[in-house]
Amino acid sequence: MDAAFASAGELAARLRGGEVSSRDLLDLFLERVEKLNPRINAVVTVDAVRARAEAEGADEALARGEEVGPLHGLPMTVKDSLETEGMLTTSGADELAGHVPAKDAVAVARLRSAGAIIFGKTNLATYAGDVQTFNDLFGTTNNPWSTARSPGGSSGGAAAAVAAGLTALELGSDIAGSIRNPAHYCGVFGHKPSYGLVPLRGHIPGPPGTLAEMDLAVVGPLARDADDLELALDAVAGPLPEDAAYRLRLPPARGSSLQDYRGAAWLDDPFCPIDSEVGEVLSEVIDVLGGAGAKVDPEARPDLRLGETHRLYTALLQAALCRGPSDEEFDELQQAAITGEGGDDTPIKRYVKDVTMPHRRWLELNEQRARVRRAWASFFEDHDFLLCPITPTAALPHDQTDRGLSQ
Repeated sequence: MDAAFASAGELAARLRGGEVSSRDLLDLFLERVEKLNPRINAVVTVDAVRARAEAEGADEALARGEEVGPLHGLPMTVKDSLETEGMLTTSGADELAGHVPAKDAVAVARLRSAGAIIFGKTNLATYAGDVQTFNDLFGTTNNPWSTARSPGGSSGGAAAAVAAGLTALELGSDIAGSIRNPAHYCGVFGHKPSYGLVPLRGHIPGPPGTLAEMDLAVVGPLARDADDLELALDAVAGPLPEDAAYRLRLPPARGSSLQDYRGAAWLDDPFCPIDSEVGEVLSEVIDVLGGAGAKVDPEARPDLRLGETHRLYTALLQAALCRGPSDEEFDELQQAAITGEGGDDTPIKRYVKDVTMPHRRWLELNEQRARVRRAWASFFEDHDFLLCPITPTAALPHDQTDRGLSQ
């Protein structure tokens, strides 16, 4: 297999076995970035000098027989919302155009500790705030399968780079689909871990230097192979040092083959109908799983309604993003909430109400969230997986007429 499209796990094994050097693999990806990236605009910052020095160091350490990590010598990129020591980190914002952090985000530091070579940063929506990927600093990222279409957002550069073979592995972030949406649009694998599994410290937003973690937001991997998600997650997951009163230990798999698993499929819903083409692809997946022996129930559902859950989620999302407006803007929003501006139960009215909600209201919503979690936990007592669409359509054409709300 072409090394540019091999899985990260396979490349890591080749590196450890001496079949390929870190320096040669890095040069391969750098050459591909130079040749292909102008058309896609996925990789926006490259530090080739430092990366080559680190790659040579990795090769020398292996030659000396030193113990190496699971990602030893593997060249990769990370989303430009994650701080990288000595390398520009902008989150796509003009005001951070010169921001060069003094230390890595915790997750990035863990990748380096596992042996990864971070050679560049990938594009995103400004402050990770859109379902498309463009900003005034670096411009628009294109879908590598069709440059007239968006790769999704906000981790669009990450997904596009993985799909185009510009990097071996990626680390993105997600609060409203920012890993899942681009993975779907670009045809790669993405994983949004459970909240709190991977430290968010060093991610922008919040502002640089923030210690507390934003509600709902997570950091997670994107890759060309599903097994690579586990490889990356093993490297970055676990508590912060000051929170190390617990140890991460996931339960073993319930079965050893697909015949041991029982799942469900939630392909369509009146609240969010999907395109027929997306439905056809997912139906084919059900057929393949069934043919391999898995049991897939197309009618099984958790005890909740999609529309109600979505409304709960969007309210909690806006509460989590309430630091975004300036003090003056927030005062205006509070006044609008008091006076009832925006009409009755319109999107604007709901946004104003949610972003300015009092803590008492947040506690009520948090209790509702706990009940939704219980419903899902109960569902997964009898089911091993749920197959459902990431988004209701294939990749959309570029449309920058409305930047939308936060992603």
